[in-house]
Amino acid sequence: QVQLVESGGGLVQPGGSLRLSCAVSGSIFSINAMGWYRQAPGKQRELVAAITSGGSTNYADSVKGRFTISRGNAKNTVYLQMNSLKPEDTAVYYCNADQALGYDGAWYDYWGQGTRVTVSS
Repeated sequence: QVQLVESGGGLVQPGGSLRLSCAVSGSIFSINAMGWYRQAPGKQRELVAAITSGGSTNYADSVKGRFTISRGNAKNTVYLQMNSLKPEDTAVYYCNADQALGYDGAWYDYWGQGTRVTVSS
């Protein structure tokens, strides 16, 4: 069974930094793209940042220049470095593995359980 395990959330003051991590456990042949989404109270889930297997990245306008997504040396890990955090960044952050190819030849879309980030003084 494939699972995405996130870590690194917490409480931070405005202007501070956090680093989120996501590791894929279980058997998966390949993943075309991984990303981070967030959902604030009363709002829809939105894309924060994504990275392809080739290293191409995409960011929401609201986080450009402050957040950096990267893939780790270990297979199927992804990080989100968040700097200059603002109260409006407060949300539950979800890791996503998009277009994941299983050994059975089927394509899957996996989500983590979410990690809470609170930016407050």
